[in-house]
Amino acid sequence: MTRLLIIQPDASDPVGPLGEWFAEAGAELDVRLMPEQRLPGGLDGYAGVVCLGGSMGALDDADHPWLAGVRKMLASAAGKRVPTLGVCLGAQLLAAATGGQVVVGEDGPEVGPALVSKKDAAWRDPLFADLPLVPDVLQFHNDVIKRVPPGAEILASAPRYPHQAFRLNRCAYGIQFHIETTPDLVRDWAKSAPEMAELTRPGALSDESLTELHADLAETWRPFAHRFVRLAAGELEPAAEGQHRLPLV
Repeated sequence: MTRLLIIQPDASDPVGPLGEWFAEAGAELDVRLMPEQRLPGGLDGYAGVVCLGGSMGALDDADHPWLAGVRKMLASAAGKRVPTLGVCLGAQLLAAATGGQVVVGEDGPEVGPALVSKKDAAWRDPLFADLPLVPDVLQFHNDVIKRVPPGAEILASAPRYPHQAFRLNRCAYGIQFHIETTPDLVRDWAKSAPEMAELTRPGALSDESLTELHADLAETWRPFAHRFVRLAAGELEPAAEGQHRLPLV
């Protein structure tokens, strides 16, 4: 089986449906809940790495000293071109570990059901090419990726914060949004962070809205998860080397 290392920085954000989709595609998951369960000593035996979200900041080492080890492992995975996926905080940790910049969002948090737009590079990407032009996502974050790592290509964007998804070294991916949630999990987040929940549009966190959103998430992102497993298994060719072009005049 295709063995994936799942790094879970926070008990409040389990792998959820994303893990089910990985398993459907034939993956074996080794979930490490930090900091109780330590990271493995290396990446031998793993075909891919996934890092989930959490309530802490990507650079909050003073309160969470184990974050440095997570960043180191993500940098190692990206450098060795092990297929890697960072989700929300995981994307921020990947960005920070590889030369990007993570800051508190100047225009406030992004919270609730949302859409992101595919960029040109996404149409040539093995994981993103088959996604719709404006896929559904779930946002719930204060911090943002202000600068992507050197050499990274932006795959998805949004008006308030442009760096919604990026790819580095052909097969290391960061997505600023969530695709792993359930309606119950989002309701729990809203209860624990009411000041953020209040920022959503009216009715966005209703039972009906969350049920509809998660049906759309499954339709869009389940095949994406399957493709990630195929990429990790070597059945899907990684993206071509980035071809950065000068802006058109």
